Amino acid sequence: MSRTTRLNARWLITMQTSPPEVLEHQRVYIRDGQILAIHSMDAPDQPFDEEVDLSEQLLMPGYVNAHGHAAMSLFRGMADDLPLMSWLQDHIWPAESRWVDRDFVYQGTRLAIAEMLRSGTTTFADMYFYPDGVLDAAIETGMRCVSFTPVIDFPSAYGQNPDEYIQKALTVHEQYRHQPLVSIGLGPHAPYTISDAPLRQISILATEFNMPVQIHLHETAFEVSQSLELHGCRPSQRLAQLGFLDAHVSCTHMTQVNDDDLEIFRQSGASIVHCPESNLKLASGFSPVAQLLSSGINVGLGTDGAASNNDLNMQAEMQTAALLAKAVASDASALPAWQALEMATIGGAKALGISDQTGSIEPGKYADLQAINMTDIAMQPMYNPISQLVYTGSSQFTSHVWVAGQCLLKDGQLTTLPMDELLAQAHSWQRSISG
Repeated sequence: MSRTTRLNARWLITMQTSPPEVLEHQRVYIRDGQILAIHSMDAPDQPFDEEVDLSEQLLMPGYVNAHGHAAMSLFRGMADDLPLMSWLQDHIWPAESRWVDRDFVYQGTRLAIAEMLRSGTTTFADMYFYPDGVLDAAIETGMRCVSFTPVIDFPSAYGQNPDEYIQKALTVHEQYRHQPLVSIGLGPHAPYTISDAPLRQISILATEFNMPVQIHLHETAFEVSQSLELHGCRPSQRLAQLGFLDAHVSCTHMTQVNDDDLEIFRQSGASIVHCPESNLKLASGFSPVAQLLSSGINVGLGTDGAASNNDLNMQAEMQTAALLAKAVASDASALPAWQALEMATIGGAKALGISDQTGSIEPGKYADLQAINMTDIAMQPMYNPISQLVYTGSSQFTSHVWVAGQCLLKDGQLTTLPMDELLAQAHSWQRSISG
């Protein structure tokens, strides 16, 4: 039997407008996992079965972490302070070959989900092997996930060649396509790890099955120079020539951008996912986010994996994105707080192709929400709630999180994940990997 829940919020940010508006003293009604209605507390009430009082709290959409590798939380801190290719080739890829299996992915994803929920994330994108382990962890926890099955030219513990990776992605798509909390996509790793033929095939399949696609692109200057040497063009030009870039596609990192790249993205409808902290830690470069946004390109925000970040805190990512954009543009007004908040919510949902489901609070959308207690001394005085969200450590004050109306974090405590078990598994993996 359907039940209606009424949330009473001191402040409400719906993300329905741009710039977003901060509403005060609002009620949000939830039924069957979806937003039923939004009303001022002065308006006539609607029938409800239960209520949650969020006095002095801010209610808003949950964050959409639009790029990551959740299971790599089990590699957190394992290979810090190294350049990207050394980090990958000398440490991460050998560790993955040695340790990654379905149990690793399932348990690592649960660890990551716990961290993300506690800091207000309700949707995460994942690009990693054994996607069924990722999806099962998300479904069991009640969290929304868009999983991109990796596709590469060379063998791994998960597959031997692009055809096998693609077939596994389609099998997973068929197996989980009726699950309302998850979406399945294709994840060609990067232009330097995959050849033209599978890229063309992925583009065809994405259109045929309406599947999202995500790829690492223009992550470093070396990637661009290597492409010029091998293919005679920049990676974005190569993908455009293959007909790969369209509205199904989100491209992660994009630290190396010129006017030709901007024009390609303007015409293609593809999105970009910005991962500022990972880019900084690996010294990959600086994405000109303010320029991308002013060019009309949709930009989402992601943490990347905890092996290169080292956290999955989207509020911290917003703060870093806003501060870094100002330095890159030499303009203190570049990427104001409200735009960083858009990137972390509706921008990420658009990049993943699920903005009709989540990313804003609107009747008919899923009730993917977070509540943040705004009373702590570190949040005072309160002149601008959006600035407080972005520029302070607001994530530590996340009190409640709902996904599709289910409360997964209540008064700061996880409701669907056993913390003791997660910690024990993390310590067990640490002992094994450390030898």
